[in-house]
Amino acid sequence: MESSEKRTAQLLQPEVQRGNQAWWSDNPMAYDWRDENKDDRFSLKWFDEMDRRFLHGSRLFATREVPFDQLIPYERLRGARVLEIGCGMGLHSELLARAGADLTSIDISPTSIDATRRRLSLRGLHAETVQMDAEQLQFDDRSFDFVWSWGVIHHSSRTARVVREIARILKKSGETRVMVYNREGLPARLTLLKEHVLRGGFLKRSFEETLYMHTDGFTARYYVAEQFEDLFRAFFDDVSSQVLGQDADAIPLPRKLRVHALRWIPENYVKRAQARRGGFIFLRAGKLV
Repeated sequence: MESSEKRTAQLLQPEVQRGNQAWWSDNPMAYDWRDENKDDRFSLKWFDEMDRRFLHGSRLFATREVPFDQLIPYERLRGARVLEIGCGMGLHSELLARAGADLTSIDISPTSIDATRRRLSLRGLHAETVQMDAEQLQFDDRSFDFVWSWGVIHHSSRTARVVREIARILKKSGETRVMVYNREGLPARLTLLKEHVLRGGFLKRSFEETLYMHTDGFTARYYVAEQFEDLFRAFFDDVSSQVLGQDADAIPLPRKLRVHALRWIPENYVKRAQARRGGFIFLRAGKLV
């Protein structure tokens, strides 16, 4: 007979996914935590301002000439069948569509699907956009050449199940690139120091509970790089990861002080620092087992 703990976990997993769907539907990722984006929601100006904020935050690791060209293999995507898991407000869908990919973008949130459809229409671009749970991908085996996901699957109730689904729908020659939160990064360490140690959270909850209570989303997991790589090594032979971060990870000062400090600190130092203690793990996986 199953233990009561196991039965409880099985009951909670659908609830977590419903919670994820509701949270992201009500809280679209608009990057306006400090200053509200006052343009009309889902207008061109609104998307442009959101993109400006996001791309500025990712400038240390993502962009050389065009947005995210250091991480997305645009040269290999023209005509390729590409799946994006978690399209959010649609920036990466736009980038992938501009590269000529035969793109399908999915998200658990109907708000995200609406936003991505509106963005692509405003830009004169096309992709198939479908509301779908990545734990249960409704695609045939071996049907995609490339799978992209940025900051999404660590919010799932069963991240390992998403990894298994990615492996199932990728072609033998396919590749996936995925970003999740880094438990060994500076943002996680500072949260644990502040909430778990200085405020006595260790008496009330686990490290994992402290972290997801102080991050975006209904729930979230933080991974150690080796641990996250192991999830993929069950399905892929070629797995590697790197740490990525923002200027706040490289220069852990209050925002106004950090802006001034960045004028004097060499850019090479800032880039090296974010690659050591950044808040993201970026993983590449190919060569299916």
